[in-house]
Amino acid sequence: MFHCIDLMKKNIERIIPSQEPVYLAGAKPRMYELGFAWRVFIEFIRTFRTLHFVGPCITVFGSARFLEDHPYYVAAREFGKRIANIGFTTLTGGGPGVMEAANRGAFEAGGNSVGCNIKLPYEQKPNPYVNTTITLDHFFTRKVILIKYSYAFIIMPGGFGTMDEFFEILTLVQTKTVNDFPIVLFSKTYFQPLMDYLHLMADQGTITHDDLKLVLMTDDYDNAIKHIHTYIKKNYSVMPRKRLWWLFEKR
Repeated sequence: MFHCIDLMKKNIERIIPSQEPVYLAGAKPRMYELGFAWRVFIEFIRTFRTLHFVGPCITVFGSARFLEDHPYYVAAREFGKRIANIGFTTLTGGGPGVMEAANRGAFEAGGNSVGCNIKLPYEQKPNPYVNTTITLDHFFTRKVILIKYSYAFIIMPGGFGTMDEFFEILTLVQTKTVNDFPIVLFSKTYFQPLMDYLHLMADQGTITHDDLKLVLMTDDYDNAIKHIHTYIKKNYSVMPRKRLWWLFEKR
């Protein structure tokens, strides 16, 4: 099945290359738009097939720039371990830094570790601590996947990408587009100015003060995991998957 999907993707790209000069011409030709929509569809199908049996996840977001001796790398590694200990899969963007650390903690603890990598102009290889990995072409499909399979989100210190992911999840929870899944900001030192700004937004009426309750900011691993685990135990039970799906995905 994967071979057929890859073949269809290559045929489309022969007609419409995925990399071409960009012109400010508004809408593209209809065949280009059709090819783009097809590539996105194929990307989703490949990912759904790959991740169908990974189990319920907790996604850890954070910077790709921290090395293994950095305190935030150490913290993310600990979170991966603790996520494994409560029986959940650790899901990350699959790259280095915080992503690698969380995957590494889960991997070393014997838990399931999954990476959803992204193709970049400079090479970003999947980190070596994932049991399952897939590399995507588009950031927006990657964000969908990092949210789709998770029941909680841990936001570690990071840059523009991490903030983008944090605010997208927060917006989805605020608008009830997804359930009220727990969102944890880890590191008061890093995130206090951001929380101060959220309080300013509430004071100005652009969000409500109740919206501030959607986020837990903490420096404590136990507090973070307890917050997540309590919510999940109260609201969900894990449904075992006993049969293969009709497209014969492997467990």
